Amino acid sequence: MTKKVLVTGGAGFIGSNLCEHLLNKGYEVRCFDNFSTGKWENIQPLLVKYPHQFQLKVGDIRHLQECREAVDGMDYVFHEAALGSVPRSIKDPITTNEVNIGGFLNMLVASRDAGIKRFIFAASSSTYGDSASLPKVEDVIGKPLSPYAITKYVDELYADVFARTYGTEYIGLRYFNVFGRRQDPHGAYAAVIPLFVKKFMAHEAPNINGDGEYSRDFTYIDNVIQMNMLAMTTENPAAVNQIYNTAFGDRTTLNQLVEYLQEFLGQKDDAILSIKATHGPNRLGDIPHSLASIDKAKDLLGYDPQYSMRDGLREAVEWYWTNL
Repeated sequence: MTKKVLVTGGAGFIGSNLCEHLLNKGYEVRCFDNFSTGKWENIQPLLVKYPHQFQLKVGDIRHLQECREAVDGMDYVFHEAALGSVPRSIKDPITTNEVNIGGFLNMLVASRDAGIKRFIFAASSSTYGDSASLPKVEDVIGKPLSPYAITKYVDELYADVFARTYGTEYIGLRYFNVFGRRQDPHGAYAAVIPLFVKKFMAHEAPNINGDGEYSRDFTYIDNVIQMNMLAMTTENPAAVNQIYNTAFGDRTTLNQLVEYLQEFLGQKDDAILSIKATHGPNRLGDIPHSLASIDKAKDLLGYDPQYSMRDGLREAVEWYWTNL
């Protein structure tokens, strides 16, 4: 019998890639999105290609009844819907809280009441906060540095309480700087890689926050899809009701990122090679360094990331060159 899967935030960057992969694997998929940050163009081709296998439900996770309708008849939930961005949360902590905590709780309640088999959700590396230890290990965190980080940590706590109290099965995936096809380069809160690509392609200098020596464990979208699929399909009892780093396990400074982007984009337009990045102040709420230990995911889920940062960046540049 075909498994039925709900993807909240399914019209977003990660969600739409997850929907596409699930559809390609033969699952029946329902996308639940209010299009506050998701985009119609991310899922319209899927609705055309899979008219009997793919459904769209427009709605908001802040409304419990709409969440109940979304989970009705589903076997699994991938909860990707959230308001991302540390700066956005600093500017508007109330809305971030309403969506990321209130909406998360609505989805947990709806999933519990519908008897969902497993609730897989997008957690965040921001949960590590001011912890200085590297690499980041799941059970060692610091104090959150932004409202966004608080919301994502509270989600983990709620999931754990629901598992203990109601028997809900969950797996939380702490995403580390995910990038790749369909990540939006436009808007005030664009992520660093698509933003820098857009700047270079327009022959403009990207602006680095700080001296460029802050580092990140940039994680290509296909590694993230692999982790989500392992989280849904694992039959290892020890792997369930756990939080996992979802990363490649290596770190890249922002200065190195600029060099790699110029290398790949410069092969298509040599004028990009001469553009010099500018520097501004460090950004409030940013963690200086981020590097994940992925040992737990390897041991319990069999995670084996296929794309290094450079390999993924090369793929992403190809996508942006064709689609921007």
